[in-house]
Amino acid sequence: MPVHAFIFPGQGSQAVGMGRDLAAAFAAAREVFEEVDETLKQKLSKLMFEGPGEELTLTENTQPALMAHSLAVLRVLEREGGFTLPQKAIVVAGHSLGEYSALAAAGAFTVPEAARLLKLRGQAMQKAVPAGEGAMAALLGADMAQARAICEEAATDPETGERQIVEPANDNGGGQVVISGHAAAIDRAIEIAKEKGVRRAMKLPVSAPFHCALMAPAADAMAEALEKTAPRSPMVPVVPNVSAQKETAPDTIRDLLVRQVTATVRWRDCVAAMADLGVDGFVELGAGKVLAGLVKRIAPDATAVSAGTPAEIEAVLKTL
Repeated sequence: MPVHAFIFPGQGSQAVGMGRDLAAAFAAAREVFEEVDETLKQKLSKLMFEGPGEELTLTENTQPALMAHSLAVLRVLEREGGFTLPQKAIVVAGHSLGEYSALAAAGAFTVPEAARLLKLRGQAMQKAVPAGEGAMAALLGADMAQARAICEEAATDPETGERQIVEPANDNGGGQVVISGHAAAIDRAIEIAKEKGVRRAMKLPVSAPFHCALMAPAADAMAEALEKTAPRSPMVPVVPNVSAQKETAPDTIRDLLVRQVTATVRWRDCVAAMADLGVDGFVELGAGKVLAGLVKRIAPDATAVSAGTPAEIEAVLKTL
């Protein structure tokens, strides 16, 4: 029998219509969506099901929406399959905001707690940098050493000699590194990457420069919020983005959640750490199939499946 990890997607996996078929088919899913709507005092589920897309992609909406979808999938799996998470997964992990979904799945936060924290996290990240001052870019065909070298070179404005922030934000594995920082420095990094023969360097359609030092005000906001809403011990270990090793201590998990706002998401290392723990089957719960695709590149000997729709849930239940 495969040894499973449950993994939870981050920003970029959202799409109008997410969760709609799930809510129509399963009471367990509707309960989660209603719980989040009530907690946030907004019709987030309607926004997920019907759009408009530009409102769904506002980070303060995207973050709790993705968590709600992921937890709705988990509740359906548990109810339809007659099991609890610890009976099927030895570890959980999530990409960026997905770490909150993973912690909620493992009982470290309730769904309402995760929804409130992610709403705040989205608002704080958006406020941290004025619109237009920051940017992110994907470097495809680059490893972390190349990305760091490109960032180091791009950090200096050649005209003024001024240093700006540009840092690796996500190490997604398979030669995909995302960088984040001041918009001008990101533009320089894209040109430098092309000169150095990186296969593709492109700006990402994001609203703020996530996971870099410019997010320090958001990290302060999350430190304050997590003092008031501290995580409990998870039912199974979590592999956080910052440490990329299994953690169970609530104080450590809380500190890593604060650091995560400005730190690199070490997804490649997280998947490798889970494989080292004996995981050979990864189940992505929620919107899209991004993480399953990344897992296949990082740990090619493992299986990776995604569950976000009723048909996918039915297929995944057969493998669990």
